[in-house]
Amino acid sequence: MTHVGVDIEQFARDPYGSGIQRVLQHLALEWPDDGPSCHFVLPHPDGYLLLDPSQAGRVLSVPFEAGTSDSGVVRALVAEAIEQADGVVVEPGALLSMFDRWFLPEVSYAPTVLDRFELFAECMPVAMIGFDALPMIEPANYRFPPGTVAQVSRYFHLLARADAVVCISEYARTSIWDRLRRERSAITTVAHPGGDHITPRTPTPSSTEHPTLIKVGTMEARKKPVETIEAVQIMRARGWNGKLVLLGRPSASDPQINAAVQAAAESDPAITWIHDARDAEVLDHLHRADLFLSIGTEGYGIPVLEAISQGIPVAYSGIQPAAELMDGAGAIGIDASDAQALATSLLDAADQIDSLTTSIGTTRIPTWRDFVRGVVTVL
Repeated sequence: MTHVGVDIEQFARDPYGSGIQRVLQHLALEWPDDGPSCHFVLPHPDGYLLLDPSQAGRVLSVPFEAGTSDSGVVRALVAEAIEQADGVVVEPGALLSMFDRWFLPEVSYAPTVLDRFELFAECMPVAMIGFDALPMIEPANYRFPPGTVAQVSRYFHLLARADAVVCISEYARTSIWDRLRRERSAITTVAHPGGDHITPRTPTPSSTEHPTLIKVGTMEARKKPVETIEAVQIMRARGWNGKLVLLGRPSASDPQINAAVQAAAESDPAITWIHDARDAEVLDHLHRADLFLSIGTEGYGIPVLEAISQGIPVAYSGIQPAAELMDGAGAIGIDASDAQALATSLLDAADQIDSLTTSIGTTRIPTWRDFVRGVVTVL
């Protein structure tokens, strides 16, 4: 029987509730009983720690159940969960002989992760997941610290050369083909991440005269937070009496964006920026919103699926794979070519909130089980 090793060292290095780590979580939780045998692999002082999918699922769920967004606290909770996982510890030299497939399901520029992947690639088929927008497509979002560019390049070289790559969207696959020049004859499939990790909520028409728009995601340039704020300010100047809530961490690449968003939140009572919300708080804000905005470039867009599952319609523009999957079933495309056009489109969408809510079809939301089946089929 095929035995798959799943490398999750990067998770242990930097555990927080990202979209990528949601993928890791459900790889473990939904790993099929009739699939290949599998162990999730972590470095250990005595070699490597091997966790079965059930054990890994508990560890990988910690960031989403921690009740806090404090990175130090989350890291400590994950370390404690790993220590209590009761996995199998093997010596470094034994790892290579234990598996006949090696799988890297997250983005990592860590030399130890890349070294290990290259070592396994010499001995057996290796696979990766292809995520998100690539640095060469959205360079403003990727300002790597000095001395790390070589490892970044190395990671993308491996993504281009891996025996198999499972992409989270058709956009991600096309990007990998065209920008990384991955051979089209190589195994490069698409499996859509799920949105069924939140219990669906029955859609209810908006009853407020002061609608709330909500946008979830980091304040990176590709997600157009500043343009969205400008559009809302134009809408209010035209007489619209609503508000905007931004939920997401500050930009890691552009402090000017953070300063602009902070200034808008401080000067305009209709604009709120919350950058340390826990999962429960995000859900609470979703339930109080009337329209979810997804503007700019997303490699996929799990929050879009979360919003629709909670009965909140979505207005989207740009590269939005998840929203495109849900177009006509709770999502509507709008024009965001500039702030004026975005304001006009949002005013129109705000007038359609009730009909958009009625159109929501949660049965169209991709499932994590199907996603994991797509991955396992390749492995």
